[in-house]
Amino acid sequence: MKKNFLKCTAAGLIAALTLYSCDDSDNYMMGDMSFERTITFENVVTPKDFVESGSFQGTGQPVILPGQSVSIKFSAGKAQSLMFSTMYGASKDWFFASKQPGIKLFDNNGTAITGDVSSEVLLWDNGTKDNMTGQAESKPIMQVPAVNAAQLMKLNLAFNDVTSEFTLTIANTSGGTAHETPFSPGVWAVSNYNGSQLLNTAPFFTPNALSNPEITDIAQMGDIAKMKAKLNNETGIMTGLSPALVVVYRGDKNPIYEAGKKDNGVGLKEIAQMGNVTKLQNSLQSLPNVKGVFIAGNAPVAPGSKVMTNFKAEPGDRIAYVTMFGFSNDWFYANEQIIDASTKGDVTSGTALFDSGTGIDQYPGAGNHQALFGGTPQAESMLISKVGNQYPVPTVQNVIKVTLN
Repeated sequence: MKKNFLKCTAAGLIAALTLYSCDDSDNYMMGDMSFERTITFENVVTPKDFVESGSFQGTGQPVILPGQSVSIKFSAGKAQSLMFSTMYGASKDWFFASKQPGIKLFDNNGTAITGDVSSEVLLWDNGTKDNMTGQAESKPIMQVPAVNAAQLMKLNLAFNDVTSEFTLTIANTSGGTAHETPFSPGVWAVSNYNGSQLLNTAPFFTPNALSNPEITDIAQMGDIAKMKAKLNNETGIMTGLSPALVVVYRGDKNPIYEAGKKDNGVGLKEIAQMGNVTKLQNSLQSLPNVKGVFIAGNAPVAPGSKVMTNFKAEPGDRIAYVTMFGFSNDWFYANEQIIDASTKGDVTSGTALFDSGTGIDQYPGAGNHQALFGGTPQAESMLISKVGNQYPVPTVQNVIKVTLN
């Protein structure tokens, strides 16, 4: 997965392949007191199968009766799909779900699919009970023959392009048919995408294979407790990191950014949105108080991977750094505390996650305008600020580790 991680994040990242550190000795006036350090950036995030998941049930009662409907909201980008499951209540062990890896949400041109998508739902036999007697059996999960699930359940999709949020309405239309049935409470999930593939291409169950305890409880009893617990454990925001830019400078002002002010147009936006360090690198090199600019890495940094670069400095010099939160619209990690260039050890505690204020936010790892999905953030002009708690983003220490040696 590491080789493919964030493969399609942005064309801007490809430009990083041609970057070189500007540590030419002609730009340095080093004395006998100069020293060298290595700074390492490690992606320590734990990948999860699902970026978002949840459950649904009827209004006023758990079951969804004929004539009733329920809606769920979720975010997704071009490569992602939605899997959901609910019991066909008037059966021994049947359940509704789509084919793998879930309901298709975007067409081949990347346009969101909206309207009636009932053709995406199928009816499955869990293979754990005899359909007539209810006696236990052990057969593979198979599609129920001769029953058109789309006549029993109507699915309708709506899409908000700004937020990249879908609304799926599930309506019980089985009333008056030969297969009238209530629907049990259900579960849903959107698989995480790593830039080249979904992390889970067969969520919930595997067709033509024996069932598992989680889907069996749904199919036999409409009990979603086990599946909810499993999904909760396997759901979480993850991210890749861009190549990191490191600057050695003098003075009290961080030359990369200033919290509480708008982006100044010298290159931070390009890192925060696309992971492209070129513009900021060139801008910083022209500043009189900047002594060197260095680039750690030349490709996206996947979970479990790390990049590093060496830099030279003198007593009194300071360093600052920045790297993109890759699965966002315009977020970046940077040191919020001044760091003396002579520092050694773990400096992660002085790192924070910032919103550059240049692009409208969407759910991390599930936003159609994110570079991860080949998109371009919709412009906004806000102050640079720390990322809040709108989304369940892991703590800084659970995503990135920065070390000086």
